[in-house]
Order: sequence, then structure tokens, then C-alpha cells
Amino acid sequence: MAGIGFELRKLLNRKGYLGLFQGYLYAGLISSGPWILSILGVLLIGFFSLAVVVPHYLIIQFQVSVTYLMALSLILTGFLQLAFTRFIADRLFEHKDYLVLANFHGAILITTCASGLLGGLAALLLFQGESVIYRLLLTGTFVVMSDIWIAAIFLSGMKRYKAILAMFLLGYGITVLAALALRPWGLEGLLGGFFLGQGILLYGMMVLVLRDFPGADFVRFDFLQARKQYPSLIWIGFLYNLGIWSDKLIFWYYPHTSTAVIGPLRASEIYDFPIFLAYLSIIPGMAVFLVRMETDFVEYYEKFYNAVREGETLRYIEETRNQMVATIRQGVAEIVKIQGIAILLVFALGPALLDSLGISQLHLPLLYVDVVSAGLQVVFLGLLNVFFYLDRRRIVLGLTLLFLVANISLTALSLRLGAPFFGYGFALAMLLTVTVAMLVLDRKIDSLEYETFMLQ
Repeated sequence: MAGIGFELRKLLNRKGYLGLFQGYLYAGLISSGPWILSILGVLLIGFFSLAVVVPHYLIIQFQVSVTYLMALSLILTGFLQLAFTRFIADRLFEHKDYLVLANFHGAILITTCASGLLGGLAALLLFQGESVIYRLLLTGTFVVMSDIWIAAIFLSGMKRYKAILAMFLLGYGITVLAALALRPWGLEGLLGGFFLGQGILLYGMMVLVLRDFPGADFVRFDFLQARKQYPSLIWIGFLYNLGIWSDKLIFWYYPHTSTAVIGPLRASEIYDFPIFLAYLSIIPGMAVFLVRMETDFVEYYEKFYNAVREGETLRYIEETRNQMVATIRQGVAEIVKIQGIAILLVFALGPALLDSLGISQLHLPLLYVDVVSAGLQVVFLGLLNVFFYLDRRRIVLGLTLLFLVANISLTALSLRLGAPFFGYGFALAMLLTVTVAMLVLDRKIDSLEYETFMLQ
């Protein structure tokens, strides 16, 4: 998200509470807007289809299909997301803008082929009892969504945050309208409308890229060259996405906590509703994370490394380092505070919220655990962001691997212990990873000047 700090500072520097409110609102929309729009779009399609699509389980099949498409496309493209963004950033730093568009086309081509092959095989072998149209739409949507994640991460690296939000708003608006228009055709109609909207979203993103980066070559694969790759980033993207979805996948495929929905796809009613509601509580924390990390922290981060490069005195270097450390601690503390408030609100309003949604109160204990887990995840993102700025990729790789292993192990253990322990696997995995990350960051900060000079 580097580069967004300039616009945030303009809003926050305005006098009065209005500027402060605008700054945090902007940060919240940028950090969480696309995700919220995608979730709300799927929910709205289901809600407005209840009176038309009969039987109603077809709506559940549609929503579960889309959830799996999102999860698996994120996991698959995780191999490319961070590594490709870093490649583009390096080329822009070298003023080789003419390589951007052709390599973007190369990344999209590889993603399309990989997702098309895997999606096609899965649809052919695992969904033999479903209609041909459903299987074709499933494969096509998987390809389009995989390409969308590559385009979105690319545009994020190009600082086109407003454009991304506008494209998601347009794309999911069309998705909802198209799905509702085609809902008389049941499951295939809903999925067909979703596919159409996602295709328009991808087209809009491609237009933005073509407009900003004209180039002579149509396609290149320079980003696959070994000397221009960062293997750690390849694995970080994959492990992080797999780690985030691993507890959900375990609950989906554990027989006692899930039910079959369509083909090999399963869902866990006991786990899915609470975790979804819990993730809505991270929006304030994400806004604080973005504001603090992209304003105060970035400012002192740049001062510190500029001081090192320009040969300032040791005292000045130590002062800027101490200021940077103070902003890191303040940022993490503010994320903890705002998420603490969100957790207290959920604890206070949880019963009324579940009643208003028609969800059983039996989900309440799991909701409480999940909202704490989601808050810890925001803290984890903030710490990873600091490590990325300090270019400690191996540390991030170790932390994401730790999170994945801990989440799988502790979630499996919670299932063996029974219903009272559901959700604690994800929570303890996040707590363990955040604790280790804080300890490692504290050590790295203590030796920051030494390591910075030794790396020159």
C-alpha cells in the first residue's frame, strides 16, 4: 500500500474532526472496500433470489460454489501475487516502464492457463453429476477470478486504490443485477450472472492497465527469469492465503461439522456464519492499520534510511530510528485498542445481532472466539507490513509457515476436543504467530543500525 500516505496526510491535516473522520473513512474503504463489496454482492444475490429460485437449496449451492471459487483462486494465485508485484516495482525503479504491460500480459496468460487447466480438470472429474453448463461456468468463473486477483494486486502496486474500489463497485453492481436477471434459470442462471459481472470487472481493470502502460511488445515472461525472482515472496503469498483458509477447509471437510452441498463441495453452518460476522469487525482495525503504517511510520522510515544513505551523524540516525520504533509501537497499540473496542461491541450486541439475522444463539460462543481471532489477524498484518518495509522476507516466510502449521494443527485438535473448543484453533494459531512476530521484531529493531550498515 506504499504511496497512499500522501492522500491520507492531506485528509488528516485538515482542521477539525471532519478531516480526521474523512481520513479514517477513506482508509477503511481502501483497505476493506473490495472485500466488503464482494461479500455483500453474493449475499444480496441470495437474499433477492429467495422468492424466485425454487428450491431454495440452489441458492446455497450458488453461494458455496462462489466461496470455494474465491478461496481456491486466492490460494492458486498466491504463488504469483507478491513476487510479480515486486518484479514490477523493480522495473519501475529502473525506469523500464516499457516492460510492464508485456509482463502483465504474461502473468495473466500463465494464470489463465493454470487456472483453466486445474479448473477444467476439477469440473470434469469431480462434478460429473452436474450439468454441463454449471461445469463450464464453474471453470470460467475460476479463471476470471484468478485473473482478477493478479490485476488487483498489480493495480495496488501502481497506487490505483480509488480505481480498484470503483471497479469493484461497478463490477459487483453488474454482478448482482445480472444474477438477478438470470435467476429464473436457477443455479446456472445465478452463476452465469456472477460470471458476467466478474468478466466486466476484469475487463475494466485491464483497460486501466492498458491506458497507463502502453508498450511495443504484447507479451513477455521476464518475471520468470531466475535472477529476477524472489522465491521467498512466491512461497509467502501461497502460505499466507492457504493459512487463512486452512481452518475453514478443515471444518468444511470434517464429517461432524459439515454437510454436502454440491458435488465435492461442503459447507459448515456451525463455523461459517460466526467467522463471516467476525471478519466484519476488522474494518475499523484495518483503517487504523493503514493510517498509522502509511503516515507516521512511513515518514520516519524514510527519514531513517535517508539519514543512512546521506551520511548523517550517528546521533541523528539513532534519533530517527527511535522515532520509527515509537511509531511502530504506537501503531500496533492503536490497532489493539480499536479492535478491543470492536470486540467489546460484538460481545455486547452479539445476541441481538444473531436474533436479527435469524441465527441460533448456539453460535454465540464461536462468534466471540472468532472476533478475537480476526482482531489478532489485523495485528499480524500490521507486523508483516513492518517486516516487508524492512525487507526481512525470510522472517515473513517463517511467520507465514508457522501460522499455516499452527492453524492446521490446532484446528484439528479443537475438532477432536469437541464443540466447546471450536474456533480456538484459529485463535491460538493467530495468538502464537503474533507473539512470535512481536518478539522477532523487537530483536530486529534493537540491531537495526548494525544490520542496515552491514547490508550496504
